[in-house]
Amino acid sequence: MQFLIRAMARLSLRKLHGIGLVLGWLGYLFSASYRRRLDEHARLAGLDTAQRRQAVGSAGRMVAELPWLWLRPPQPPLGPMAQWQGAELIDAALASGQGLLLLTPHLGCFEVAAQAYVERYGARTQLTVMYRPARQPWLREIIEASRRRPGLATVPASLAGIRHMIRALRRGESVGLLPDQVPPEGMGVWAPFLGRPAYTMTLAHRLVQQTGALMLFIWAERLPRGQGYLMRVSPLTEPMPEQSPDDVDGSAWQAACAASVNREMERLIRQCPGQYLWGYHRFKQPRSAQSDAPGAAA
Repeated sequence: MQFLIRAMARLSLRKLHGIGLVLGWLGYLFSASYRRRLDEHARLAGLDTAQRRQAVGSAGRMVAELPWLWLRPPQPPLGPMAQWQGAELIDAALASGQGLLLLTPHLGCFEVAAQAYVERYGARTQLTVMYRPARQPWLREIIEASRRRPGLATVPASLAGIRHMIRALRRGESVGLLPDQVPPEGMGVWAPFLGRPAYTMTLAHRLVQQTGALMLFIWAERLPRGQGYLMRVSPLTEPMPEQSPDDVDGSAWQAACAASVNREMERLIRQCPGQYLWGYHRFKQPRSAQSDAPGAAA
């Protein structure tokens, strides 16, 4: 498997995306559970047939481009393969001296977002991202090596990792999160997403509350014919919910914050629905909570 990954890493991005199109359809046709989940989520979002087909191919392209991204050396940089839209929002946030929290949904090529960010802004700020190590030792080694880049720090998905991110934001640095990743039990709340309850992290708004950091969304639209990626930066379109004095334990505030993040993600997803990872098990139960959780029917 390592040989295959290293061999694929030497191919052009255009060839990898062609291979990915085939892989996407093979996975869709031969995995009944994956096909049902993707189709169900696509129907829930109101995707038409063309958008659903694009989503199948995009999922395969995401898999096929990973070897190229993992084994790509820091030099030469992505350069023109990473175009930017909304970079002035990041420039203004960094100029303020406050910490910057970047939220990247499972939309487009989320793996390239950190690489493109540190190549452009690594000289001005360090980016800290949270990750869960791969189970296979050989794959873990490849992924960890790919993330050892100038300006990029990684922390485990644990309490120690959260503390590290808080310190980074208080120093005025940048932190990246996947806001639609299902968190462990106790680190999220059930909030509407595409009209269904989804267990949603509360970490993003708690980081902002504790550190005074600014928050932006960033995602990488996959360009056609292997031309690269368009890095899209977007501000929040609604203010962060405020905690009421009557909300002593903060539960209502956390639910409102989670719902707000989900609405922002829905807005971004509808800009490019064919590149969202609809096969992701977004409505699953959180780990260690297979029963007795609110919204169990989801």
